[in-house]
Amino acid sequence: MDSRFKGIVFDIDGTLTYTNQLIFDSFNHITKKYLGKTYSDEEIIALFGPTEDVILKQICPNEYEAARKDYYTYYKDNHSIAQLYDGIKSLIIEIKSSNILLSIFTGKGRTSALITLDESGLTKYFDLIVSGDDVENHKPSPEGINNFLEMFNLNPKDVLMIGDAPSDILAANRAGVEIASVVWDSYSENEVRKLNSKNIFHSVDELRNFIFNK
Repeated sequence: MDSRFKGIVFDIDGTLTYTNQLIFDSFNHITKKYLGKTYSDEEIIALFGPTEDVILKQICPNEYEAARKDYYTYYKDNHSIAQLYDGIKSLIIEIKSSNILLSIFTGKGRTSALITLDESGLTKYFDLIVSGDDVENHKPSPEGINNFLEMFNLNPKDVLMIGDAPSDILAANRAGVEIASVVWDSYSENEVRKLNSKNIFHSVDELRNFIFNK
């Protein structure tokens, strides 16, 4: 199918997969075991930004290595609750079959990003995977998008960033690429709408129609 885009960058959490609950559960598995308490979803969301490793070092400084191992073991073993959104895999396959370059740019650490992509059967479709461990500056910095542009010599006007968070919008704007905000599982939909009033999508079908000019 025809598309005006030559490259597309996807976020992971809340965009490709319903991973938010898995992240909440994984962190609470650690905080209950090592700190004797659990956090609310809002308290965990407030920690988002750095990679999981950085957060774990902050909350479990004296037992970091054990906590890190436990976190990723729990995350992988319970990944079945983090399903792909309906239609996402077929959309990725359609994009790939249209000879559009695909990249990931996520704030997740590389370990959890690869677990999610592997468990979801998506890893093989992406030409580049940029995690929070692969950049010096996390979103809203455009560093991960810029890496994609430079590696494949792409013009920003030919590239689309797809994500669910305000930081995705800011990163896209700073890189000069187009942004598509998906709100099928956004924990910050109101803020997203304030920053991006044009390209907001409630379903994968809506997003597909936008990508392929339907």
